[in-house]
Amino acid sequence: EVWSWTTATKQSLCLMWQKVKVQLLLSMSFLVAVFWYCRRLYSFLAQLLKRWSNYLQRKLIRNLGVLTEVDLLGYSVREWKGETKQAKHMREAYAELFWSYHIKYLREVRRDNYCVLRAVLFQIFSQGIPFPSWMKERDILKLPEKLLYSQGCNWIQQYSFGPERYTGSNVFGKLRKCMEALKSNWTEISATKDPEERGNMCNRLFSDETKEHKLYEAIKFIMLYEVVEAYEQIKNREEPPHNLFSLLLARDSSSDPLSFMMNHLNSIGDSICLDQVELFLLGYLLEVKIRVYRLHRFNTEEFQVNYPDEYRREWNEISLLTEDDRYYRIPLF
Repeated sequence: EVWSWTTATKQSLCLMWQKVKVQLLLSMSFLVAVFWYCRRLYSFLAQLLKRWSNYLQRKLIRNLGVLTEVDLLGYSVREWKGETKQAKHMREAYAELFWSYHIKYLREVRRDNYCVLRAVLFQIFSQGIPFPSWMKERDILKLPEKLLYSQGCNWIQQYSFGPERYTGSNVFGKLRKCMEALKSNWTEISATKDPEERGNMCNRLFSDETKEHKLYEAIKFIMLYEVVEAYEQIKNREEPPHNLFSLLLARDSSSDPLSFMMNHLNSIGDSICLDQVELFLLGYLLEVKIRVYRLHRFNTEEFQVNYPDEYRREWNEISLLTEDDRYYRIPLF
């Protein structure tokens, strides 16, 4: 009887185990499948998130007009590797800036044909420099209409907006929007007293190509307007407001305002940057002393140049750094 009871118990347990084993194997298989699926899903989502993050980072960096500061000497070593004559020359020039001029950092500026205008305006805005005195006395929003009706410059319809290369009857409406953008942004940012908040406003503004291009086109038009006024004074045998206008109008390619616009201003932002004479004009109109460190002119008298060379003591100073007189960076002391 004991043997029969033991045998019956074993048979019952074996039968129960067979049923449980099947369920257990099915459950384990299901759990393994779920684990494998979740792992694959996690891997897929991680890769997707990484790609999306990299895309957003590339897009953000591409849209930034002015990048964050980097170490000056570290930048020179990365950019000018090797033992060529030019690389050694550039590293020596950067070392001179670091040790003799106390420039420790720099900020890269997007390399396009608005580069110098972007570097200048960014510093003016980030430092909270106010409107030039002459802009406070005039309504710059009326300058496009004034140029047409008072000066009779019908050829202004051939004005081109940098890479957009726009000309036509609507040029005045577009110019007015550019002047409004310059005035409103300059007023708002210069009125902000907190440097950190002002810096954040500048970063947002100079990360939007549509908005920042309007600022540059407004500056270009102001340059044209002042050249027209100086040209009229010279025609009437009057002294121009500054001798740089005589120098600018003495060039064969800009002997009058129309040729200045067609041969120079219309191409700025599209195929060329500002040249040396126009940098003088830019500093004069914005009433800032633009100090430029020209690294390719290291060990010459042209290593450090001021635009304009004659300036008033009360003018604010901004600095630029260039390796080739085409693309500019912002040095930080």
